[in-house]
Amino acid sequence: MPPLEILLGATELWRPTARGGGWATAAALLLLLVSHLSVLLVRRYRRGRLIQPESAAATPAPSTAAAPSSGSSTGIEGLVTEDDLRQLVSSLGVGDREPELEGWESVIAMGNDTVSYKAWCEKTKEGPPKYLSVTTYEGCSTELLRDFYMDNEYRMEWDNTVTKHEQLQYDENSGIEIGRTIKKFPILTPREYILAWRVWESNDNSFYCLVKECEHSLAPIQRKFVRVRLLRSGWCITKVPGRDACQITVLHHEDNGMNIEMAKLAFSKGIWKYICKMNNALRRYPQQHGPSVSILTMQRLIKKFPQALQTTVDESRRSPANTAAAVVPSTNSPGTSPCKKLVKKPTRETIASGLLLIGSIVCLSKGRSNLGAQLAMAFFLKKTFKKDKESGSPRGKN
Repeated sequence: MPPLEILLGATELWRPTARGGGWATAAALLLLLVSHLSVLLVRRYRRGRLIQPESAAATPAPSTAAAPSSGSSTGIEGLVTEDDLRQLVSSLGVGDREPELEGWESVIAMGNDTVSYKAWCEKTKEGPPKYLSVTTYEGCSTELLRDFYMDNEYRMEWDNTVTKHEQLQYDENSGIEIGRTIKKFPILTPREYILAWRVWESNDNSFYCLVKECEHSLAPIQRKFVRVRLLRSGWCITKVPGRDACQITVLHHEDNGMNIEMAKLAFSKGIWKYICKMNNALRRYPQQHGPSVSILTMQRLIKKFPQALQTTVDESRRSPANTAAAVVPSTNSPGTSPCKKLVKKPTRETIASGLLLIGSIVCLSKGRSNLGAQLAMAFFLKKTFKKDKESGSPRGKN
């Protein structure tokens, strides 16, 4: 999901009121905002009292928890399995595919001389949509792209939504690593990700990675963050035949508590700018000061792609066939058709609401609108999130 800040380059949507006017409106809105904030603080205080026993019960692990483990004593070897990899291979298709025939709606198709990007989304019964994307990088090897994607320290340099990353634990026997990442977006409460991942290498220098949300004793719940409870993401990096290029196919499903329509609008309008930013960062890679901790760890943990699956992949590439795309592992109820009709386009009311929401974010983040307008938009944002929560799709706090 691209950061919302990529949309914050528009011109001012609101102008200050005339000198000496609007104070009555501002005072009324301020009183209304104070009452809502009071209710919100009371609710957070009560929620915190309920969460506190759970946090206290999570006793810190010994300081050696992040050291290389021995055997299955770590208890994390089952977080990401070869069965998950098998489902990832099936979901990505590993060969030519036509996502539109499988019920995916095209979102964007853009490109230039060095990078091209295509993305599709699939609506789910509840929560945010799933995203399928294919990005092709010219003049790039699969090893370089793998290191770029796995280098969490370098990501903090070029991706200003990532404010912190720390390694929590890893297991050399299973190849699983667990980390904690904090992302900050304008206005919203920072999001906290506790993730487990694993990387495989195939015989033809292709790479697979699967990332899943998890919990860890070294990362108790904190009220100043929103803990992301759903993130399932998998990718495959392969060489483009006959060209000095490689591509990465990504399947991503995440629920970070953001308003669904706002997140969809942010993705469709801002993802290409984010891809170009990522491409520029890739061209400055590798780092001159040597591999980071993330890369050194990944190089020790990477596992060989299972031979049985390699045979399946090779056969699929020789005889391409479309396969149903499901999130890894699937979070949908079984029995859904892979060839359903394309989802409906957003209504005019939905688009207008999304545009007003983005405009409000622009204005509030700039900080130069008059007080009445700022309070009105803050109240509108609060109401929008509340309405979305009450519509039947449980959301996290904002």
